[in-house]
Amino acid sequence: MTTSLRIAFLPLNDVAVLAAARERGFAEDEGIALDLVRTTSWATLRDRLVYGQVQAAHMLAPLAVAVTLGLSQQPAALAAPFKLGVNGNMLVMARDFAAALDPDPARRLADPLGTAHDFAAAIGLWRRKPVIGVVHRFSSHALMLRYWLASAGIDPDRDVVLRVLPPSLTVEAIHAGEIDGFIAGEPWGGAAIASGRAEAVAIGERIWQRGVEKVLAFREPWLEENPDTVDRLLRALARAAAWCDEPDNREVLADILSHADYVDQPADLILGALGGRIVPRAGDAPLDCPNFVLFSREATPFPWRSQALWIYSQLLRWGMVEASPQAAAQAAAVFRPDVFRRALAGSDVPMPGASMKLEGALESPLAVGSRKGDLTLGPDRFFDGRVFDPERIEDYLTGFSQLR
Repeated sequence: MTTSLRIAFLPLNDVAVLAAARERGFAEDEGIALDLVRTTSWATLRDRLVYGQVQAAHMLAPLAVAVTLGLSQQPAALAAPFKLGVNGNMLVMARDFAAALDPDPARRLADPLGTAHDFAAAIGLWRRKPVIGVVHRFSSHALMLRYWLASAGIDPDRDVVLRVLPPSLTVEAIHAGEIDGFIAGEPWGGAAIASGRAEAVAIGERIWQRGVEKVLAFREPWLEENPDTVDRLLRALARAAAWCDEPDNREVLADILSHADYVDQPADLILGALGGRIVPRAGDAPLDCPNFVLFSREATPFPWRSQALWIYSQLLRWGMVEASPQAAAQAAAVFRPDVFRRALAGSDVPMPGASMKLEGALESPLAVGSRKGDLTLGPDRFFDGRVFDPERIEDYLTGFSQLR
């Protein structure tokens, strides 16, 4: 018997795992027929999930937390038992703004802290408050952008204008002069650079190595009522994620994603980001960023509850939620390592023995305890060297002296 599942997504490279699960037969092997529903905006995707038009969604991790905390339109308890990828986003700015920064884009990307200070100086020379596009208020990119700006004393609520617009409209908006730059998942930053209108200023992987990005989100009641279907889907996605991370499969994956049903952008543009070959400025040689986006290796799909709590800490920092033990518990509970372990218990997927860790503490690869197989976690440093202890959130926030 085949189970049909409708899953909403946005046209971004990190829909790769879902696309591969359908196109390469991994879902079919588990008796699941995937109906992937292309959606334009995160607000629409959120509503489709909350109101039951789809059973699951390719969702911004902070949006899943925000919906559960009642911060985003209709409150609903969401559950995320699988991460669809880490990193994969980029901040690009109009070329005339970028001209006030370090003229060598490679140095800009290699030194995010120094570039943040250059960015602060450039604001003073710009003709208006820079207008920076973000794909949603509750996106990983928006939270990382705020963190990065604040490191140089820039108040993201006062010194710049953050304008929400769908990822697929960012390139058009920068061409029209409606925004001065944007931060979004690929391939949209790459498309703006290829057009000659923008340059790379920072990449997510250099702001937070292995930073949480998209998750597979369900309505919690549906997840609890359909454990067998959820487990079969997660097994299919784990196989798809491993396939996506294999370098030999990147050209095929880029071709899949280039289709109109998915990202609808040139395969060559998509392939560059999948392989971590980032062109920072039109005409420049690509830079090698091998960890620009990850899908499977280093336990990428595992939903660390400490990462959900890091999101919660940023919502606190920027006054988006009131601190309370209940809110912290709700935020942590959005990520479901218990479901991940249950679904993949009979597989060869290595998985961490713990559900939380210090975020930002690893400077080099580290072998860790795993319930099955060998597992090495990659570096997860924040650009400013801070470490997030999920059991000491108040102390962590007190450490930010610049703003809030």
